[in-house]
Amino acid sequence: MSLQKASSSRVFVELVPWADRSQENNLDSGGETQPGLRRPLPLAQGQTSTREVHVSGTAEVSAVPDRAQVVVLVSSTKETAAEAKKSVCRRLDYITQSVQQQGLQSENVTVTKDIRRVENAYHMEAEVCITFTEFGKMQNICNFLVEKLDSSVVISQPQFYHTPGSVETLRRQACLVAVENAWRKAQEVCNLVGQTLGKPLLIKEEEIKEWEEQIDDHQSSRLSSSLTVQQKIKSATIHAASKVFITFEVKGKEKKKKHL
Repeated sequence: MSLQKASSSRVFVELVPWADRSQENNLDSGGETQPGLRRPLPLAQGQTSTREVHVSGTAEVSAVPDRAQVVVLVSSTKETAAEAKKSVCRRLDYITQSVQQQGLQSENVTVTKDIRRVENAYHMEAEVCITFTEFGKMQNICNFLVEKLDSSVVISQPQFYHTPGSVETLRRQACLVAVENAWRKAQEVCNLVGQTLGKPLLIKEEEIKEWEEQIDDHQSSRLSSSLTVQQKIKSATIHAASKVFITFEVKGKEKKKKHL
């Protein structure tokens, strides 16, 4: 999901190429040029005059994060290693089965286990890392686990982020929207002066920048864990802005042919 914001464009129209003032009095015919008038720039043989419109356009787009990660931590301390493993694995199996029943693919679930001695006992921990692409499903699963499991199971706050592909897509979208904005302005200018917009002669992206959403001072002063899901999504939203410069060919208004 993304939002688009179009900015104003700077337009410069150059319909006829002119000679420099120093060439005004240097004519092949030997005649004199009236003060204040300029002659067209002489063209080489076979060369045609190109009329152009120069447009600078900008655009800003944004995208919410496309991934969220939640970590579920299960632990147990028992007198024997077997008892610690049994306690953890029982709850671990319940968690993985519940996640699969919600339609989550196995490649989005990673499980790691660790067992160590603590004085005269054995302490075992299992960490379940779950990656979500649907945030509604994430909330349903987390709420379900909180209700069904005891306090020995700790569920982390979701961490939202962007995949590298989504960031690159956002950059391209910003550039394309900037080009579209510039084209629309050039089209309007040509219509206004009775001309026809031709093909682009030059397209140059002059600037591309991106930044994350800035939350207000009151929210930023609060601990990250106290933010709501929607506030976390907003703070992880990325914006991208692009500025382009385009030169279009300008054609004369096409005359309608008379039917005999």
